[in-house]
Amino acid sequence: MRPTPNAALSAFGTTIFAEMSALAAASGAINLGQGFPDEDGPAILLDEASRALHSGVNQYPPIAGDPGLRAAIAAHQRRFYGLEVDPDAEVLVTFGATEALSATMLALCGAGDEVVMFEPYYDAYAAAVALAGGVRRTSALRFPDFALDEASLRDAVTARTRILLLNSPHNPTGTVFSPAELEVVARVAVEHDLLVVTDEVYEHLTFDGATHVPLATLPGMAERTLTISSAGKTFAATGWKVGWISGPADLVAAVRTVKQYLTFSGAAPLQPAVAAGLGLPDRVFAAYADDLRRKRDLLCDALAAAGTTVSRPAGTYFVVADAADLGADDAAAFCRELPDRCGVVGVPVSAFCDSPGFETLVRFAFCKRDDVLVEAARRLAGLRRSPRAG
Repeated sequence: MRPTPNAALSAFGTTIFAEMSALAAASGAINLGQGFPDEDGPAILLDEASRALHSGVNQYPPIAGDPGLRAAIAAHQRRFYGLEVDPDAEVLVTFGATEALSATMLALCGAGDEVVMFEPYYDAYAAAVALAGGVRRTSALRFPDFALDEASLRDAVTARTRILLLNSPHNPTGTVFSPAELEVVARVAVEHDLLVVTDEVYEHLTFDGATHVPLATLPGMAERTLTISSAGKTFAATGWKVGWISGPADLVAAVRTVKQYLTFSGAAPLQPAVAAGLGLPDRVFAAYADDLRRKRDLLCDALAAAGTTVSRPAGTYFVVADAADLGADDAAAFCRELPDRCGVVGVPVSAFCDSPGFETLVRFAFCKRDDVLVEAARRLAGLRRSPRAG
């Protein structure tokens, strides 16, 4: 008898990113939907990857990751946050942050266990929980400030909750959780004895004085927090898929056990390059964030000029605007019409939500070349004059 697809994935089809990127390619529209830069990161990373590639670093690295990269990750955590992690027992290199997340859920989330996440959420979170047999519960961050709602968070936690999944700086909203908001998360986690998994891939991409604070730095949290990050966003190398997870040795070991049966190990010549990147001077990290802030302002100003209400993000690659101001009542339909209306592609925030209240919000990416953003701004200006959508 022919097997049927895994029922856990019955609610999941082609991701919204793939759909909108295909729409951009087919229509020739500017793709502000998927969050990948169109410029390379620091030359030192490219040079180091090339050197490694041509000097025989092309076979399986250790399953936990290249020792030099693990040491660099530990040094990075100490340098930026004062966190002490053992590179041999408390760091695991993964194929991007998404594999780290999926392996974590498969390792630590059992059938029927609940995972609380903030919505809008990165779509891979929902799929990873479903694959593990877990149950997704959400606490909503509401437009336009996307602030944490303590009552909503507490309502989402039940006796079956095992994991709290935190993403800050947050995709898709661009919010950066404040120290006070993180203290709320920490209190809830301690009160209910929850494991916290943090996705910090945009950790170095914050603006206007906003500072990323890892939850693991708060009192009592290091022993219950697994921290995930990656090189892709920090170094504009999203296709490299070099990520990592750090935290308590027993939890990292559990994730490593799963990972060995997913991808084992790989990206051998890229791992020394990422190690070199993590050791770059502070000014390199600051300069990239400042350049992104300038790009953010360009796109936010264009969206405001087009007549939308904009939530100006404190971090990440993304800005959220309300298409209701342009007559839309369905952001998914609006986004599918947008290439014909003005030659730009965004993604509907409702694709990342379970609750109502997000139906007219659209996410746009500003991690693009200046000339691309300038042209996108010119096209978006025409939205005021084009027919209403909905």
